[in-house]
Amino acid sequence: MLFDTHAHMDDRAFDCDREELLSSLPGQGLALVMNPGCSLASSRNAAALAEKYAYIYAAVGSHPDAADEVNEEVLEAYRTLCASNPKIKAIGEIGLDYHYEDIPRDIQLKAFRAQMELARELDLPVIVHEREAHEDGMNVVRDFPGVTGVFHCYSGSAEMARQLVDRGWYIGFTGVLTFKNARKAVEVASSIPLDRIVLETDCPYMAPEPFRGKRNDPGKLYRMAEKLAQLRGLTVEEVHHITTENGKRLYRV
Repeated sequence: MLFDTHAHMDDRAFDCDREELLSSLPGQGLALVMNPGCSLASSRNAAALAEKYAYIYAAVGSHPDAADEVNEEVLEAYRTLCASNPKIKAIGEIGLDYHYEDIPRDIQLKAFRAQMELARELDLPVIVHEREAHEDGMNVVRDFPGVTGVFHCYSGSAEMARQLVDRGWYIGFTGVLTFKNARKAVEVASSIPLDRIVLETDCPYMAPEPFRGKRNDPGKLYRMAEKLAQLRGLTVEEVHHITTENGKRLYRV
């Protein structure tokens, strides 16, 4: 059985068949799913899904693309959600994204730091989205030594991954791991300790080969497990067990 440690099942891409798909996941080998929020609205939706389905857990937070919504009122709403729903296990998806910079960097950094502070206050792990912001991301990590979690859809160097692992962080791998040009992801997945690797779909995005370009869903997580087994010389069953236990430890499930 597998643990999809990052799936946006509240995304509108699933509006046409969400209930049918979610009900089918246990039969497809999915034991657990973590659904992170990307904004206050999606965090509330993620929390509602976690209440409805026994195998779904949630995280609450504002993605860098929604960093401009983060204020004391939003942070207090996240506190309230965490206090009222024991299936909320993390703060996320938070972080930095300098690829498009639709939100100015200073606003992203302020929101990231505020939510890291919230995670420290609530003693929760975080789910970090970091894209083309490696130096600033690591500076924030260093400023919050008591906060750990996962860098999801990891895109940094092997050296940065080792620094994160040494600090107690986990590294998340998506369908990118299966891409033919995924040299960096393959290098990192091949070299870091197995007990720090978690698998994720990031659905509806990042579908693995041979589904690239199509809507992704947790039922396709097996492809990442197959690739990791190949890279590390393990059986697929061993990868299922190891990465599921890692995800459970990460989120204290």
